[in-house]
Amino acid sequence: MGNRAVITDNKQRIGIYLHWNGGRDSVEAFLKYCELRQFRTDDYGMARLTQVITNYMGGGLSVGVGPLDELDTDNYDNGTYVIDNWKIIDRLHFEGSEQNAYDFIKLLHKINNAQPEADRLEKEVIDNVQVPLF
Repeated sequence: MGNRAVITDNKQRIGIYLHWNGGRDSVEAFLKYCELRQFRTDDYGMARLTQVITNYMGGGLSVGVGPLDELDTDNYDNGTYVIDNWKIIDRLHFEGSEQNAYDFIKLLHKINNAQPEADRLEKEVIDNVQVPLF
């Protein structure tokens, strides 16, 4: 049981497996946070995305990284998000309804507060973000 998802880039070589927080509302917030931090969008960016997610989730077995063909992409929950430039551009193995359980701005603040203090965004930056319409 979980709220599983995989996030991969548009080259679909590597992926980030999420056992929890795989709903679109969470994934959109993780991506927006990386965009606001102006992280690169290449393999280094995927590493930063992983760092942001693991800082938020804390210890445990909630996140994995690996070759896409070795991850649970058809996971019966949220499937696989394909991203480019911190936006979801495709969705694989998903036929359900989108999760919209979290307030976007509040979740961005929680993600921000989970990061090392020196790396956090200013509160005003997050408060001025436009909420995406799924």
